[in-house]
Amino acid sequence: MKKRTKRWLGAAALALGALGTAGAVLMRRGKSRSSRQKVAENVWARPGMHVTFRAELMPGRDGSERTFRVLELLPSGRVTLEGKAGEHAETEFERVRS
Repeated sequence: MKKRTKRWLGAAALALGALGTAGAVLMRRGKSRSSRQKVAENVWARPGMHVTFRAELMPGRDGSERTFRVLELLPSGRVTLEGKAGEHAETEFERVRS
């Protein structure tokens, strides 16, 4: 193969690699923005909302004794509660009836 042909193929390979990288970066940027919006829309609890622990986790207590108010929703999807120490996950609570 001639030296000129090798240079041309090398330049073409470099250009295609750069285009592929740029395309991947642009595609990734678009997904991250849309996923942030979807997470904000689909939140299972909000600050001030009342949530009730499942009866299996607090046996022998009435529903009113198992109900607490959400203080803060953490980025991990867990919550902190008023009057209850620690972080708690969605699976620890009863489903909201609609």
